[in-house]
Amino acid sequence: MSHRHPIIAITGSSGAGTTSVTRTFENIFRREGVSAAVVEGDSFHRYDRAEMKRRQAEAERAGDGHFSHFGPENNLFHELEQLFRSYGECGSGQTRKYLHNAEEAAPYQQEPGTFTPWEALPAETDLLFYEGLHGAVVTPEVNIARHPDLLIGVVPVINLEWIQKLWRDKKQRGYSTEAVTDTILRRMPDYVNYICPQFTHTHVNFQRVPCVDTSNPFIARDIPSPDESICVIRFANPKGIDFPYLLNMIDDSFMSRANTIVVPGGKMELAMQLIFTPFIWRMMERRQRAMGAQ
Repeated sequence: MSHRHPIIAITGSSGAGTTSVTRTFENIFRREGVSAAVVEGDSFHRYDRAEMKRRQAEAERAGDGHFSHFGPENNLFHELEQLFRSYGECGSGQTRKYLHNAEEAAPYQQEPGTFTPWEALPAETDLLFYEGLHGAVVTPEVNIARHPDLLIGVVPVINLEWIQKLWRDKKQRGYSTEAVTDTILRRMPDYVNYICPQFTHTHVNFQRVPCVDTSNPFIARDIPSPDESICVIRFANPKGIDFPYLLNMIDDSFMSRANTIVVPGGKMELAMQLIFTPFIWRMMERRQRAMGAQ
């Protein structure tokens, strides 16, 4: 953690909704005049799309049915921790971009599913913002979770997470239900061992819970809307959180535990704005003091 060069990390699995949380932070940064170095977790996958497919086929031929993007063998955990450490120490570090589609790849004149070359982060940024799968990973070899100043988990209940992934991969990427189901099953051991444990290290967790029947996610025709959901917000350390203010500002919210507030799903973005804007203010105030002292 660093007062001069703070880090915010959003962590959650594929289809969890981390992208919508990122949009909320982008709005806060723009409104508050904060310059953020943005890093996508996909940039720290070990293999590009073609190589990943080749290695997955090899793993399946060898009897390994659990080869996935979630585990350490297919990700650059050491490099991600080095980026966090370097940024916290001196406000710099090396990253790259993963080009998901033709639109992203066109400016670089590369194929979709490839990485851009490694390059330095932009100079003179106020903070580092990470969004991806592994912002709070802890293994015997690495401890990425110790570096962020603010660590946020985005965790839909599992059936909702699967519905969101099925909808995205089928509608936006053209996959069949069978292909997406195979991916979910293949990832399960790494999901249990490397995704779920991260949420014990986060400072704040947002869990969206549908209020409609999601008992069979594989036949769901649409994603439950925010208004058909509630959002459970848990603080690891509730000290300093103004719960009476949040309850007053967010209609129909309530406390379910001493460190947990429940809000209507449609008010999730409002809740994030109310909760995290003061966090950003304090970060920037500490940064200014630290830079002035330096």
